[in-house]
Amino acid sequence: EDARVEPMVTMSADENWMTFTLRYVVDFKKRRITKDALFWQVITAFDATKGKVTFASAAQEISLMSSPKLEVKVDQPRSH
Repeated sequence: EDARVEPMVTMSADENWMTFTLRYVVDFKKRRITKDALFWQVITAFDATKGKVTFASAAQEISLMSSPKLEVKVDQPRSH
């Protein structure tokens, strides 16, 4: 089977978000500059939606409002 070399965008989705993957072939020496140019085009397109499309992150922030009482007992290790 011949490898496909034309650019493509694939999408996967779950209950939380959609993930898009860009696939493209580029000269070895132009990888970084091409990736940067594509990324900036995506950011510009997202900005043009005026908040209808945004980046998502899997990071979560957890705030502890009150601390529960914890009792910690540490046993001394036994000598053998």
